[in-house]
Amino acid sequence: MENNVIISIQGKQSFEAQGDDTIELVTEGCLEPDGDDGYTLSYQESELTGLEGTTTTFRVAPDRITLRREGTLNSEMIFQEGQKHVSLYETPYGGLMLGVNTHRAKADLGTAGGRLSLRYALEVDSQPIGENSFEIQVTEPHL
Repeated sequence: MENNVIISIQGKQSFEAQGDDTIELVTEGCLEPDGDDGYTLSYQESELTGLEGTTTTFRVAPDRITLRREGTLNSEMIFQEGQKHVSLYETPYGGLMLGVNTHRAKADLGTAGGRLSLRYALEVDSQPIGENSFEIQVTEPHL
């Protein structure tokens, strides 16, 4: 069963070369149960995020959170506490090998919403580029 929700994202990115960048985004999305005690949370990116034409989907499973983007850029990032996952990050300008070292991947979601908490280090072609954290709150829309 599909459930329309409001998604509030607060993110902080700390890049080696340029300092901190903080983002806040509130958007409409969709939350649906996904079989084995998991959930799928998806939304359309906008011009505001620079990813217009891209669908972002979080697949929340008991042992991992997977972030998949499809559209103007294609990528998949796997967040699993204490583990590193490497994947291809495709942009209109070419692909990069992206490493994700997850420090925290917590999810508390139910049919009415909940929250996701992610903290991780990023590498591009095995070179550290920064630390990221995201707090995502999912709520039902107020009528």
